[in-house]
Amino acid sequence: MSTGIGPVMLDLEAETLSGEECELLDHPAVGGVILFSRNYQDPAQLRALTASIRAARTRPLLIAVDQEGGRVQRFRDGFTRFPPLRTLGQLYASDPDAARQAAGDLAWLLATELLEAGLDFSFAPVLDLDYGLSTVIGDRAFATEAATVAELASAWIAGTQAAGMISCGKHFPGHGGVVEDSHAEFPVDRRSLKTLREQDLAPFKALIAAGLEAVMPAHVVYPAVDTQPAGFSTAWLQQVLRTELGFQGVIFSDDLSMTAAEVAGSYPDRARVALAAGCDMVILCNNRPAAVAVVDALADFDDPASAARLLRLPARQAQATSASTLRHARAQEALARLRSVAE
Repeated sequence: MSTGIGPVMLDLEAETLSGEECELLDHPAVGGVILFSRNYQDPAQLRALTASIRAARTRPLLIAVDQEGGRVQRFRDGFTRFPPLRTLGQLYASDPDAARQAAGDLAWLLATELLEAGLDFSFAPVLDLDYGLSTVIGDRAFATEAATVAELASAWIAGTQAAGMISCGKHFPGHGGVVEDSHAEFPVDRRSLKTLREQDLAPFKALIAAGLEAVMPAHVVYPAVDTQPAGFSTAWLQQVLRTELGFQGVIFSDDLSMTAAEVAGSYPDRARVALAAGCDMVILCNNRPAAVAVVDALADFDDPASAARLLRLPARQAQATSASTLRHARAQEALARLRSVAE
């Protein structure tokens, strides 16, 4: 096992670390922590928690969250309340320049708040297209049109990069074309590869060219390419994402405890299959016994190429860290404008 970042990202049970979690975080296979609402009380508590997470670890470690805005925002009280990404798409329909500016400013603000709290990045933005089919995606998507999603997401990642944070596009190659929620069902998208390339893959292609640093694949089966969900598919991750699209960044699995991941077998098997398919780090939440089984199974795992990619992700120093940055005038103006669009 190398001394770099391990291949497993885990969750925590509460607002402070338990003794068991302190030991678990120093396991050589652990490389990251994903935080949820149950881990958050206020910004001061969050800063203390992220500091204790890093203190428990003798190796590099990533701290992440799902902080998109709208209904997927884990940290709320004490943080700016961000609208769903759809409101940016709605603004784009009437004023594209204003929408691009707002996307960049809001991403900058979101990133700055997370960096000040001691996190490395958020699993955002959503690059799925909203066809009106998927309730789990819905207003989390910028728009239905691939070109609009690409434009707004490009502005978004420029904003996070300006703050010193990376972005993670999800859910490759696109979750918007299925009704089923992969958290609880087994979605199958039967569209042709030609259709997927022309529509859902287009934002990923554009964002990769713009410097997207990380990608999360969907737990969705696309029979036109493979019988395995994309996150367990060498065809999708190696042939399409790496070779065809030229992606050189980090690939995170979606949560291995989701129902759609059960096709890959036991929890250790799911982790091994995802890593073998091309994921650099696997995520496992809400099942501590399974998490322990996975990290023990991967205690000797060593992939130098993945480790090198993961080491590029820790947050850079934010450009400004005083409370005044959270009142960034352009970002507040963008928030006000988007609220008026939503209303």
